[in-house]
Amino acid sequence: MIQLPVFQNQEATKLDVSENSILIVAPQTFFGLPNLDTLDLSQNKLDDESFIQNSLFNLTFLKKLNLDGNQISRVPALPLSLEELKMNNNDLRTLTHLSFKGLTNLLKLELRKNTLREASVSPLAFRPLQALLDLQLDNNHFHLLPPGLPSSLQKLKMRENLIEELTEEPLRGCRHLRVLDLSHNYIHELRIATNTWIHLKSLEDLDLSHNRFNSVPANLPRTLRNLTLQHNYISHIPAFTFRHMRPGLQALCLSHNALSHDALERVAFVGTYRSLGELRLDNNDLQEIPRCVRQFKNLQALRLDNNHIREVRQWGVCHPSNSGSTLASVHLENNLLEVEAIPPNAFSCVADAQGLVLHPQRDAHT
Repeated sequence: MIQLPVFQNQEATKLDVSENSILIVAPQTFFGLPNLDTLDLSQNKLDDESFIQNSLFNLTFLKKLNLDGNQISRVPALPLSLEELKMNNNDLRTLTHLSFKGLTNLLKLELRKNTLREASVSPLAFRPLQALLDLQLDNNHFHLLPPGLPSSLQKLKMRENLIEELTEEPLRGCRHLRVLDLSHNYIHELRIATNTWIHLKSLEDLDLSHNRFNSVPANLPRTLRNLTLQHNYISHIPAFTFRHMRPGLQALCLSHNALSHDALERVAFVGTYRSLGELRLDNNDLQEIPRCVRQFKNLQALRLDNNHIREVRQWGVCHPSNSGSTLASVHLENNLLEVEAIPPNAFSCVADAQGLVLHPQRDAHT
């Protein structure tokens, strides 16, 4: 189907014409669908000329619009009632101050897999989006965060861009931001401005995995609950990195880094001992179980697999005075342990024996 027919259905609220070869959208197409609230035009052959007659603007009840997988290079005129807009996998290169004009009801905006960059986004582009909660800009060409982010924003995803530096200004007004995903970029801790996180008063979930960190970044948002730093080059955790956090981290992922036991001194985790429920240290360079492990009061899941640990000392995981342990899962497989030589009380605080994984082990001589 190259062109849409004229539809006639007074009661229809949803229309799915995805995965066709539609080239043009004429205004009269929707005259017979006065109550349409969801429209899927994804995976067609639509471009800027397809909307030359502002064919979507008069869909006054439309709330959800999917334009994924087309060849659109600029945002067409859209109905002011819109609450969700998907324009992933298109040819969007610029966002002007008029791109989202009047879209004060928009709650979710997805612009993944385009060719947007910070210089092509007007500082006023997002200003009309006074209610926006969720903005997805993954797989674009950003080297910096875009300017003028909406103050209402609660979730920002910018994975798989070219981000190398974080400055204070783009996040200045984001006091309601709860989730920030900057994974799969090129960020180094020395390229993060000191006050970058200072305005993020609500941030709970931060994903910095697959970047270029050599150390856990300083001055992290004090409200964080979940921090993901897997697949970096981290070999050091500065003392008291987490001390300022209130009420404290609940999950910390440091998998696939370069941590040795020397980098995990006790003071590195001060501020997390009562709050942390999950700690992932798998796929690092640990040669022994870090002594700080048994200091955690409410730890439920501990990952130490795929390291170079050769020995489990008495009380190496469980502190003898920690009788109210919540530890339910411990992974130590793929290390260099002689399982038979492990002291019998080493895992006395693990509530369920099925939660303890010790096999297989690697051959210490290979």
